Amino acid sequence: MTQKGIETSVGIFILLGLVAIIWLVLKVGNWSPNSSSTYEVTAYFDNVAGLSVKAPVTLAGVKIGHVASIGIDSEDYSARVVLHILDSYNNLPVDSGAAILTSGLLGAQYVGIDPGAEETYLVHGGQIDITQSAMVLENLIGQILIRTAEGTNQ
Repeated sequence: MTQKGIETSVGIFILLGLVAIIWLVLKVGNWSPNSSSTYEVTAYFDNVAGLSVKAPVTLAGVKIGHVASIGIDSEDYSARVVLHILDSYNNLPVDSGAAILTSGLLGAQYVGIDPGAEETYLVHGGQIDITQSAMVLENLIGQILIRTAEGTNQ
């Protein structure tokens, strides 16, 4: 192989490596092009624990959207979570519920939607009124320890 052929092969190899690194960074960062249109729905929670922006929103285990933003409501100091749901899932009943769930025992947090039974649907700017906050593992362990200590003192 000539010197020019070796240099070309090395250049192609480096270029493929850079493309692979860029692809890996985008996959790990959960980035995807905004090719599908969405509608916005708001839900209020007492505690969002480890929920993060871009966390998935699922229905029956199928990803139907993502968390767009998380903030504090200035009136009642609850967590205000804005969800972007794909337009193809525009038939979610207005009495649907949202819960913050965990993938596995110590996995990432996500929002799970539990559909209701109403015949009217959530629309852009709508609100999910039935919510279940995240369970904080430290609080559960603390409650177990307190109950165990109370049981031994009796």
